[in-house]
Amino acid sequence: ANKGPVVHAYKELQDLAASKGVKFLHESTVMDGAPIFSLFREAIPASKLLAFKGILNSTTNLILTRMEKGDRFDEAVKHCQDVGIAETDPSGDVDGWDAAIKVAALVTVLMGIPLKPQDVDRTGIREITPEMVANALKENKRYKLICSAERDRENIIARVAPELIPSTSPIYSVEGTSSIVEFKSDVLGDLSVVEKDPGPHTTAYGLLADFINAVKN
Repeated sequence: ANKGPVVHAYKELQDLAASKGVKFLHESTVMDGAPIFSLFREAIPASKLLAFKGILNSTTNLILTRMEKGDRFDEAVKHCQDVGIAETDPSGDVDGWDAAIKVAALVTVLMGIPLKPQDVDRTGIREITPEMVANALKENKRYKLICSAERDRENIIARVAPELIPSTSPIYSVEGTSSIVEFKSDVLGDLSVVEKDPGPHTTAYGLLADFINAVKN
């Protein structure tokens, strides 16, 4: 789903929708339709999101999983292109831009602080080698492209970068095209949402859920 309107014109579109008596909804823009935005809007309203951390780009997660199984970086990218989840030019994924856009969307909507993708501290996965991946596994760790943001008084510290994740973390076991985000709020403490092997049907469901919620009440 198109993340651009959320990242670049969220307040304007919210105000426009309100002036027309309609709703601006966008569930499928992050994690393919998993209930991320509606979780805070409907299930835990009035809570304050303090921080989040997780895997939001399925292409890079699959690349790293394939490298754990012995693929070189270019072979893993080619596999992602062959199965249709990576573009001919994969730079948007492997350089962390797609992940940064999703971080900006979550910060803008859920934390109430407008953030542009270019303001996210961003490092991709091009420098990760098969040797680095293999050595990490020997230490019961895995490389993951981690998306994170946390409040710093009135500001936000947002980051996309590869991190070594220990086996004790829920993020460690999230493989392939699966995603996870761990939220830290003032009310419920830590809360995680995991999406396993999403496909077009999950994105479509997010759209359907928005349609249903748009006509409720």
